[in-house]
Amino acid sequence: MEARERSYRYVGPAELKATVGPGDGGYRIGSTAEFAGWIADRSAAELAEPFTFVVGTDGVLRLAPRRSEHVACAGGAEVLSAGEMGFVREADGWAVSEVSNQSTGYCPDVTSWPTVARALDHAGLDRPSGFTHEVVFRRCPDCRQHNIVREGDFVCVFCGGDLPRTWNVDPTA
Repeated sequence: MEARERSYRYVGPAELKATVGPGDGGYRIGSTAEFAGWIADRSAAELAEPFTFVVGTDGVLRLAPRRSEHVACAGGAEVLSAGEMGFVREADGWAVSEVSNQSTGYCPDVTSWPTVARALDHAGLDRPSGFTHEVVFRRCPDCRQHNIVREGDFVCVFCGGDLPRTWNVDPTA
């Protein structure tokens, strides 16, 4: 992990994290061969939707079905990024067609993209140059609720307070 990279603790509902047990975690994609083995077992219906993903603190991509909780995909651990990812078959292999940092359990900053890019490169997957859908998460300093900033409007939807311009979701980070 590079010194500039931030890891993200799970900040979602404690009851969801409590359901994560030993052996839970997404499928580890550390190489082109691992991805090929994993994708071969996916149905057309599964491939029609994006998958849940995390990049663990080891820098490795982990994938799980879309309706999986990110905290389960991560085995309850901290991550370098999290979100949703879709794939498309191309003439020369598989590529990432869409990728976001949409994870309300980890609320990763948009600056987590480089870790996702490295994990995808390591897995031999063509990818976009950045998140295809960026989600800006902020924690309100007044009411402490997590917010998704929409259209650059840094105002808390719960109490109307101003939201900071920099990522602040995890107060211990």
